[in-house]
Amino acid sequence: MDLPFDGGISRFFADSAPNAVRLAINGAKKNQILNPDYPYVKRMNRNAYEDELAALQIELVRLQAWARATGERIVVVFEGRDAAGKGGTISRFRENLNPRHARVVALSKPSDVEAGQWYFQRYIDHMPSAGEIVLFDRSWYNRGVVEHVFEFCTPEAREKWFGQVNTFENMLVDEGIKLFKIWLNVGQATQLKRFLDREADPLKQWKLSWIDVEGLNRWEAYTKAIDETIRRTHTDAAPWTIVRSDDKRRARLNAIRSVLTTLDYTGRDDKSLESIDPLVVGGPDLLHG
Repeated sequence: MDLPFDGGISRFFADSAPNAVRLAINGAKKNQILNPDYPYVKRMNRNAYEDELAALQIELVRLQAWARATGERIVVVFEGRDAAGKGGTISRFRENLNPRHARVVALSKPSDVEAGQWYFQRYIDHMPSAGEIVLFDRSWYNRGVVEHVFEFCTPEAREKWFGQVNTFENMLVDEGIKLFKIWLNVGQATQLKRFLDREADPLKQWKLSWIDVEGLNRWEAYTKAIDETIRRTHTDAAPWTIVRSDDKRRARLNAIRSVLTTLDYTGRDDKSLESIDPLVVGGPDLLHG
């Protein structure tokens, strides 16, 4: 099987990656965390991770039963840089839930018809009905970051979006929807290593696109766009939860906890939930460790 874009990730690593990033990847030992700013040196032990995850997934099943019984509507937005672990985290959220009442929404680029609509319109179509949980794998925040970095929208369109997004989310919350916004934050060396692993694995190459390659050259532009977007959309009604995801295991567990600990659902077992790790989860300040 031919590699997509002819090995563009490997070429970036050889020719353009920052020296510190190359050294971190080349010198990494098994289970070592590549980001020097991450609060742990090694990945979480697999057995401990699986035990904690199993307990949390029982809590998620209880949460869904409560939502079905009470008619609660829950939306969880997952955002982050490419390879930050959104898909894997969403999978752990949903894998033991009834799929009839727990949906994943991962929209492709707008159709010609959608491009002519109000920007938020196609997202409204996917909001939950009574008793549903909806997990957005990327969302209306594309405009704040990706579209801006790649100039898929004008500065004026983005500024208009900033003028509407907080009001839009306030309306969702006022309507009674439980809205959670999770930003998975990953270091530069970790992201590149995950891209290299995908490029080398025929079963994961579908996850890569030309945007991933080009995005590697725009790390700083992404950083600036992310900082501005988080700062301007972190509100009392719809705050951001930042989850440091250089260790996918800790990220998944703490992302799930960040939702479960906020909701007073029937049968909640606080002992099983345990505590959110403040070194891994926090507000916007955690974007920079």
